[in-house]
Amino acid sequence: MALTNIGELVTWDDERPILHDASIVIVDGEVAWTGEGPPPAADQHFDLGGAAVVPGFVDSHSHVVFDGDRSGEFEARMSGVPYGAGGIRSTVEATRAASVEDLRRTARHLVGEARRQGTTTIEIKSGYGLDVATEGRLVEVAAELTDEVTFLGAHVVPADARTVDDYVALVTGEMLDACAPHSRWIDVFVEEGAFGEEAALEVLSAGMGRGLLPRVHANQLGPGPGARVAAAVGAAAADHCTFLSDEDVRDLVDAGVVIGLLPGVEFSTRQPFPDARRLLDAGATVALATDCNPGSSFTTSMPFCIAVAVRDMHLTPLEALWSATLGGAASLRRTDVGHLRVGAHADLVVLDAPSHLHLAYRPGVPLVSRVLTAEGHDEGARGAGG
Repeated sequence: MALTNIGELVTWDDERPILHDASIVIVDGEVAWTGEGPPPAADQHFDLGGAAVVPGFVDSHSHVVFDGDRSGEFEARMSGVPYGAGGIRSTVEATRAASVEDLRRTARHLVGEARRQGTTTIEIKSGYGLDVATEGRLVEVAAELTDEVTFLGAHVVPADARTVDDYVALVTGEMLDACAPHSRWIDVFVEEGAFGEEAALEVLSAGMGRGLLPRVHANQLGPGPGARVAAAVGAAAADHCTFLSDEDVRDLVDAGVVIGLLPGVEFSTRQPFPDARRLLDAGATVALATDCNPGSSFTTSMPFCIAVAVRDMHLTPLEALWSATLGGAASLRRTDVGHLRVGAHADLVVLDAPSHLHLAYRPGVPLVSRVLTAEGHDEGARGAGG
């Protein structure tokens, strides 16, 4: 299949990352050719009429398997109540009471919503069960929807735990046994009101001992040891990173840890936005993700996150797109997604716009007109002909 008459094609190829008046050929779910002008012979041709094409977005941080609603908490924040980690426990109560079908229905709805907005690769965390049975259900449902499943039993300490030490023992023992077979990653929320440095290292070490790769929720609500923990274990990503010292930044860069920024959180909590320009200037690799969850960032829209990152995190539109595609892929240690070089998964987004600039230039406008994936999904074939 060939897509032709592409006004702007973002491939992220090292030599020519952006092509104009371009075409792309897809064979067996992979990019087989890209170039300017007409393509080689193909079995089907679709004229995109000058539309822009970008790689599918890679959302490297989400919590879409849950039950319950926290809109009242959002209303309270908008009335001046500060955000804290404690609201997680209300979602835990609802999630424990939910059936597997209820959890599956919500997660599928949100993943479908994300895909219609251009997300073709998504990471999904557990963390709203905080007991063995429910955490096991959460990772099983997540594994039906993505290969990028993260066990986050160490989200917060549940109200029914006797002590932090007792709960860490459960997370690193029976809960890890139940969840590791369905997970690729292990994560921990390092924050006051959640887990400290010693507990976090214990959780991550146990997961790594079972073959899981480490990620960290770091420095979201204030300065703390999260970035140091991520650097110490060589985590793939430290996410949030709202409050980083210069030393934290150096540690993360030196350890090769991707810094995940989650614009929806600051938008929804009125916390200060991290300065992505400072991170890039220090040599960091930055990823953008939604952190879709019912409490602090209930959005599945990567285009929205791109627009906010440009406006409030000081990224250029091209840098924001890179962070939402190749940056997310780096966060997940993937080389097959987030770009449209030859050999990549044919995950791509057709925009109802002539350029990627419109993702930030026209915030809130549904610019994604078609989403193609290597698995054969083709959503919203608006404006394509043959």
